[in-house]
Amino acid sequence: MQVMIAVCGSDFDDEHLSKDIIGLAEEVGREIARRGAILVSGGRGGIMEAACKGAKAEGGTTVGILPHSKDEANPYVDFVIATGLGDLRNFVIVNAADAVIAICGRSGTMSEISFAMILGKPVIFLRGSNGIVDKLIEARIAKGRNCYIASSAKESVEMAIKMAKSHQMF
Repeated sequence: MQVMIAVCGSDFDDEHLSKDIIGLAEEVGREIARRGAILVSGGRGGIMEAACKGAKAEGGTTVGILPHSKDEANPYVDFVIATGLGDLRNFVIVNAADAVIAICGRSGTMSEISFAMILGKPVIFLRGSNGIVDKLIEARIAKGRNCYIASSAKESVEMAIKMAKSHQMF
């Protein structure tokens, strides 16, 4: 069974997003696809779209779990799941994944991180990506059971794959 990695992070309306952070998310998506994993996200813009774009550039598979309807999906989502759950869909994203990579983010990303921690899923915080992720690293909340800190896109995906395989319950 293929590993499923959730990429969680800011939508386009976050003032913390820069071209560099978007590029970092694209590289995470490319790395996920290069390793044959499936990328799961909230399927909208910003970090989610950039990661999906990167995965598609490498021939990867993407799943978007949308808060309301299918028309919210970014153009790089292969499989669209419209939940009608609003932000409650964050639980579905994390529950579907074997590991979570958090990039930048605000309160929605923080809820995904919290759900992952509650569910015992590995969470990889991408250092230097701004937003809530860097704040949680600085506050040392990003340390603990099933929490890891990566300093590059490649390292974050390597950690996610390794931790997902050691946590999978098939």
